[in-house]
Amino acid sequence: MAAKGGGGGGVGTLKSTSINGVKLYSVTGKNYVAPWVLAKKKRSLRKDAEYQRRLELIHDLRFETATTRIKVTPDGQYVIASGIYPPQMKVFELKELSMKFERHMISEIIDFEVLGDDYSKLAFLCADRSVCLHAKYGSHYSVRIPRMGRDLAYDCWSCDLLCAASSSDLYRINLEQGRFLASLSSQSPAINVVTRSMIHGLVACGGEDGAVECFDMRRKSSVGRINTASSSEDVDQEVTSLQFDENQGYLLAVGSSIGKVSIYDIRMSSPLRVKDHMYGSPILNIKWHQTLNSSEPKLITADKHIVRVWDPNTGNNMTSIEPDNGSINDVCIFPNSGLMLLALDNSQIPAHFIPALGPAPKWCSHLDNLTEEMEEKQENTLYDDYKFLTEEEMERLGLSEYKNSDAVRAHLHGYVIRYDLYKKQRAKLHIADYETLQNDMKAKKLADLRKSRITQVVKIPKANRQLLDDIRTAEEEIDADVENASKSSIRKKQMKLDMKKSLLTDKRFQKMFENKDYEIDVSSKEYQAIHPQLATKEPHLIEEHFESVSEDEEEQDAGSSDASAESDSDNDTHNSKRIRLYEVKDGRHAEAFLNSVSLGNEEAVPIGDRVAALERKQNSRALDKVKYGPGGSREISFNPRSSRRRTEEDEHSEEEQKDYKRRSVQSLGLKQNKAEFYLFGGRGGRGGGGGRGRG
Repeated sequence: MAAKGGGGGGVGTLKSTSINGVKLYSVTGKNYVAPWVLAKKKRSLRKDAEYQRRLELIHDLRFETATTRIKVTPDGQYVIASGIYPPQMKVFELKELSMKFERHMISEIIDFEVLGDDYSKLAFLCADRSVCLHAKYGSHYSVRIPRMGRDLAYDCWSCDLLCAASSSDLYRINLEQGRFLASLSSQSPAINVVTRSMIHGLVACGGEDGAVECFDMRRKSSVGRINTASSSEDVDQEVTSLQFDENQGYLLAVGSSIGKVSIYDIRMSSPLRVKDHMYGSPILNIKWHQTLNSSEPKLITADKHIVRVWDPNTGNNMTSIEPDNGSINDVCIFPNSGLMLLALDNSQIPAHFIPALGPAPKWCSHLDNLTEEMEEKQENTLYDDYKFLTEEEMERLGLSEYKNSDAVRAHLHGYVIRYDLYKKQRAKLHIADYETLQNDMKAKKLADLRKSRITQVVKIPKANRQLLDDIRTAEEEIDADVENASKSSIRKKQMKLDMKKSLLTDKRFQKMFENKDYEIDVSSKEYQAIHPQLATKEPHLIEEHFESVSEDEEEQDAGSSDASAESDSDNDTHNSKRIRLYEVKDGRHAEAFLNSVSLGNEEAVPIGDRVAALERKQNSRALDKVKYGPGGSREISFNPRSSRRRTEEDEHSEEEQKDYKRRSVQSLGLKQNKAEFYLFGGRGGRGGGGGRGRG
């Protein structure tokens, strides 16, 4: 062990913290120097106070990226750790305070098990479903299991290596026979963790469904099953860690995925005590640690945020360790000692010493004296079972009314509140927060969907702009139906939208949007025949040009007697659905209705203006407009050139005939004398029949 002092040969200081009155020493400093750093840079670190404060228990106790697992051999002489990157394992010899050797692996190590008293026999469970067996000289043999492995345990009585995987079967590899044996079948869909008691040899498995199932290796069958989720309010939870006690073997500590640790007596189905880690993260590791100060063991439980040391009988916290350099992956504590190593998502492996748990190990026995000499004068006192909240968090949780009570204390820039009160208030707002979060996620999803859509700059066409409006309306409908409508309907709408968009970019239809002669007339009969969903006649035209035939009948029904009203009330539904008959007002209204024209504007014009317009129309001989008939028929009046010329000639000849009269037929208009009167047959004349003729 090397303790680096400050300038002048003095001894540096050691950071210490007092939690609930229990002192905690951070033995390892924060700064490390890589082996390839130049000597000049190393000399410059002499002025760094944090670097001079460091205390290295074991030389090169680190990995390049992170440490995944760390364990002590049963003889207490070696520390074995696995980490990344690259995937490798390191063996440190405590007697020499340095690394003994390292080995590189093909894939990342999920877990490993020490099969002997030292490092001579090791089993590694890797991420490629392989189980690698190592000896002193290196890799000995490798096998593969059917499913992805999650945990590893070794039964020294039967030489069975037990592999928990993402399956309901617990795989058994017999190292004495060198082959797979029949698997142990569990009722859980998958097994997360497996452990074995050193006292009675019972094997316990924790499943994804929150159940713990125990197996007797003599019978190779299940002897009991406990559903840990039934005793908790949180039904959807998994078992993530298990550990039997090492004194009697009757107590079983179960860690869940919601951050709670339950202590069971294997002879009972209900837990003796439940401890909440207050972070909601899965429990990663559980250790039963026997201290020299008490006959009862302490429980050391860890999640990725914090390591808690507490009394299993009372549930009271003794102390806790909360590293700030990375998430926790594993915990290693030396037997009958207060020295603890943490595997973090960091290159370093920090060491913490808690004198209340026990003295320093034999290989660093002088650590007891060094902690007293190097301890800082200033101590940081913290307390468990309390939650620190800022002013904004107090208002958001509705805890402002508790500021003057004993449950809340002002601390730094906020308040310290009891954790049970904080948890109770947070549970009340959980439902509202969930709905708000769900709405925010939906809004964010729609916003991301709009951003991801490739938007093109579309020029506004000169003609047929209605198509562009239809495209924008269809896009809004698709965005509104993303959460509610089915995928098939959205897919159909998207196909129609893409078809309409293709018209804007297709060169074959380019003139359709540039030349106004190609403008689509929505009111035309052809367009309405193709689109039957559009109304062929507007409702106000029917009311304007037609009269209801059944109005007189309705007036007669309204003036009926009370006796007949009762009988008519039974047929209200039938009368309400009766077909109404309409009669056209006159021929003028019939012609206007066929042409889909309203006479309201024409009737609003004074009579004098209408007569003048009619005379101008007749004088100009303007042709009538196109008249629309039933069935798509058209009627137009026109005069061809030949008939127009013939008409003009006829009119001219008629005028000449008026001036020219044949003289042989008409009288000259002269005055006759009396002789001429009788000569030419006065009073009728010859053959006139005016006088007395013959016979």
